Amino acid sequence: MTFDELNLVQPILRALHEEGYTTPTPIQQQAIPHVLDGRDLLGVAQTGTGKTAAFTVPILQILSQTAKLENHSHSRIRCMVLTPTRELAIQIGESFAAYGRHLPLRHTVIFGGVGQTPQTNALRRGVEVLIATPGRLLDLMNQGFVDLRHIEVFVLDEADRMLDMGFINDIKRILPKLPTSRQTLFFSATMPGTIQELANSILKPNPVKVAVTPVSSTADTITQSVYMVPKNDKPELLEHILQDKAIKRVLVFTRTKHGADKVVKTLAKANIPAEAIHGNKSQNHRQRALSNFKAGNTRVLVATDIAARGIDVDELTHVINYEVPNEPETYVHRIGRTGRAGADGKALTFCDEEERAYLQDIQKLIRREIPVVSDHPYFSMFVVPVPLTGGPAIQRPKGPAGRAPRPARDGRSGDSRSGDARAPRTGGAGPARSAGSTAGRSESRPASGGGRSTSANSNRPAGGRPASSGGGNSSPRRRFRNDGTGQ
Repeated sequence: MTFDELNLVQPILRALHEEGYTTPTPIQQQAIPHVLDGRDLLGVAQTGTGKTAAFTVPILQILSQTAKLENHSHSRIRCMVLTPTRELAIQIGESFAAYGRHLPLRHTVIFGGVGQTPQTNALRRGVEVLIATPGRLLDLMNQGFVDLRHIEVFVLDEADRMLDMGFINDIKRILPKLPTSRQTLFFSATMPGTIQELANSILKPNPVKVAVTPVSSTADTITQSVYMVPKNDKPELLEHILQDKAIKRVLVFTRTKHGADKVVKTLAKANIPAEAIHGNKSQNHRQRALSNFKAGNTRVLVATDIAARGIDVDELTHVINYEVPNEPETYVHRIGRTGRAGADGKALTFCDEEERAYLQDIQKLIRREIPVVSDHPYFSMFVVPVPLTGGPAIQRPKGPAGRAPRPARDGRSGDSRSGDARAPRTGGAGPARSAGSTAGRSESRPASGGGRSTSANSNRPAGGRPASSGGGNSSPRRRFRNDGTGQ
């Protein structure tokens, strides 16, 4: 199937062709015809499946056609897209701009962490499409800048991420301001009970349901490897790897904002320039860091998963998982940012003893064992990979015999430290969030409605699994998904 077969108007087809798109993705093939028919839609799809175009394209067509028939004014907001993060909001705004470049429709994006004046000026001039994050939307609604009484199409994007970030109560405050006659499009990567209840409460009875299989494969152009390393040695391993000047542009993933800041400070001490991008950074800082990275001025960008939404960088040579993600699908999305368009890419994962269960889940999802690199100074023999088939992992005694000799560092003898007795590095806490708009909230906000918190102050890995005691032959506890499956 091609876009020409989806009954799209010529201005949109022209824009799609200019963007180089000819073949719709599965979620686009399923969703676009139903949205054009005016049906409510429940879409189960992750970022990277093309879901943004699946709702952006038909919405543009609906608004352009009804505008001609009814002579709508630009002063009315006719469509609103609610999304959890600033980066994703900006990305959606860019999609509306790209696919609607030949249509006389106006849009704007509002989010927290920046001054509101440019956003309120755009609202005063009049827009038909509003893309917003929940906190800033509520702020501007309370100030009288946003009127939702004329909404024809409402999109709730990444609903499960909204739950994780604690935005469900904000959404429940926004919903009563919307007209009941609207068309609603609801998207979520997963459907835990709380999200299903929310979908049932805002969608019309018997909505169209579309779903695409979660991503579970990695590109053949990506060379994957695992570095088994004690947790306290990860900073030094990262420095060791980045001494290789062949690594031109690398995206490093951490679980928390605090962890991202610690990595940047560690690299700075080793004279390796790096910048962090996460929810505690101002929007201007984040955009500047991303621009520097895209332009090649910054070699290393350290990001959390939520902040990395919307990052699309050409010629990204390496992705480093400084911490193993607790959701295996997240691993696939992380490393999928390299090895694009037939180019070669490398994905390196640092795995400590407590993360072996996460690694096993990843290998099961992608149905392959990831090769282990052992020829590095911090290789830990007692942290062995979990076989793809499962079964007990071999654990060797901790101590000097359990690791390769270390290189000398900072005037210290490389083999003078034994085991894991040395204290972990210390790092400054992440910068405090300004006391401005409530829209500055991000992934550190306490979750509500059963969602998990990914606060940097947590003393256990994200995902609800307690940290392993690390003793003897005990293996890390299995994580439990927050979707009611108990798996």
